[in-house]
Amino acid sequence: MEILTTSNIIMKANVSTKEEAIRMAGEKLVEKGYVESSYVDSMLEREKMVSTFMGNLIAIPHGTDESKKAVLNSGITILQIPNGIDFGDGNIAKVVFGIAGKGDEHLDILSKIAIFCSEETNVEKIVASSTADEIVKMFNEVD
Repeated sequence: MEILTTSNIIMKANVSTKEEAIRMAGEKLVEKGYVESSYVDSMLEREKMVSTFMGNLIAIPHGTDESKKAVLNSGITILQIPNGIDFGDGNIAKVVFGIAGKGDEHLDILSKIAIFCSEETNVEKIVASSTADEIVKMFNEVD
């Protein structure tokens, strides 16, 4: 099972709160068979404990440690939110990565996300992309 495919990406996501964004990213993880539905609630729970906003216009919501048993396969979903969503304290996220990791399988793609998104201009490329293919291609080109 692939960790990131074009069908895991929601272009121009229509959300008005960070909770909606987290739920949408989590429900896509469920729909694609990466997690059980209980994982979505744990993503929202994690956000209540500590913000998953990472700077550079990105947020990476994921479940709590207790939710590991709800992860079936490693997977990543991406929400492109061109208008941005407030993740609290005026921190605006325009790209939201929903992540579910089984064991250490997701660490490679997480490191690619971290490397790629460390440059805000790269995040702007995701925001400006018109297709999911363009976004997947960006991550496949990261070494």
